[in-house]
Amino acid sequence: MTVLPEREPAEDEADPHEPEPEPELAPAPDLGRERRPALTELRLSAFRAHRGLALPLAPVTLLQGPSGSGKSSALEAYEALARLGRGRSVYEAFPDAAACVPERARPDRQRRRGFRIGCTTDGPAGPVRLDLAVQAEPDLRVVGERLTAPWGVLFETALRDPSTHVVQAAWHTAGNSAVIRAPLPDDRLGTALVPLRVAGSTAAQRRVLEAAEQVVVALRSVFPCDPLPERMRAAAPVGDGVLRSGCDNLAEVLRRTRAECGARHAALVAAVGPGCAGPVADVVLEVLGDGTVRGVLDRGPGRPATPLARLGDGELRFLGLALVLVAGRGVLAPAPPGEPHPEAPLTVLADGFARALDPAQSRRLTELAARAGGVRAGVRGDGRADVRLLGAVSDASWACGVDGVEVVDLRRD
Repeated sequence: MTVLPEREPAEDEADPHEPEPEPELAPAPDLGRERRPALTELRLSAFRAHRGLALPLAPVTLLQGPSGSGKSSALEAYEALARLGRGRSVYEAFPDAAACVPERARPDRQRRRGFRIGCTTDGPAGPVRLDLAVQAEPDLRVVGERLTAPWGVLFETALRDPSTHVVQAAWHTAGNSAVIRAPLPDDRLGTALVPLRVAGSTAAQRRVLEAAEQVVVALRSVFPCDPLPERMRAAAPVGDGVLRSGCDNLAEVLRRTRAECGARHAALVAAVGPGCAGPVADVVLEVLGDGTVRGVLDRGPGRPATPLARLGDGELRFLGLALVLVAGRGVLAPAPPGEPHPEAPLTVLADGFARALDPAQSRRLTELAARAGGVRAGVRGDGRADVRLLGAVSDASWACGVDGVEVVDLRRD
């Protein structure tokens, strides 16, 4: 278990408007070309109640701490970075940006206040850092961004003229002194725009493109999941078959995934049994007269079936989370059997991961996540993670002894 005490900010500490200072550089590493893009660290440099917090991210990471320790803030920051990575605007990524500013942050002479977040990804381009400074007041905008590899800064932006809605971007082309500069909009993540602006005609430019692509691919591979039992009990209308974050269309997605991949459906049935009261022989779907779909637990020969609507809150949350961990990207888009696997594992963000679950259910789901984060026998055989998990819990004692699980304690001294 990792314990991360936070330092308290000084009363007169300056408010952040630029990315963190450039880290000390090291020689370029020997890149492992088979590594798949994934976040290995989330930084809350100055975000809500956090200052100088760096969270290590394993394939399965549980953030542990009482209410108010900042677990939800960490997941909020991760999800905001994911939205920016998908090309969303800063307004969509931070709908309540003022609340993200640290309480003790003082405005500068122009009455500006903001926050800083960042992450590190690993993959084919090696470890790549993204650091982001966001101005929340008086106007919401990205005022600074830096993309850094161990051998140097690859791409950076800075706000030069507050009267305009652009930042000045710079990227390396063929050496330390050869730099191209161009304006970019101040309401988007510049790293996500790099492929549109960098030609890739030199080795240096290709390094910039590879690093930016790695960060964007890792950030886009995120699915926030918080199953809502009160919505999951209703029959689901037939739609696009893409699971919603609240799992309210669970039955419809089960119908699609069952038809697409028998191996994954069998793995789900095997996983659901220990999390539900009574035997589970299968999870079947019924199409009702109005065209909606409902799920039913087949209890086996001679036993009456149980509609999902009659399951308890814990059982429904267990079923929703188990489906995501077993099916991975299969819950998000139709994928015919045999289709090549995407470049990055799916990262599941689960705030209140253990809500309504008993310790045995929580441990079982954690074991599922650990297997999905490594090799899942019978589904994949290449040893690469299909699913990663970042969950928030008040107490992770039930995860003790589960291989491959990192528990990060956010309790403050």
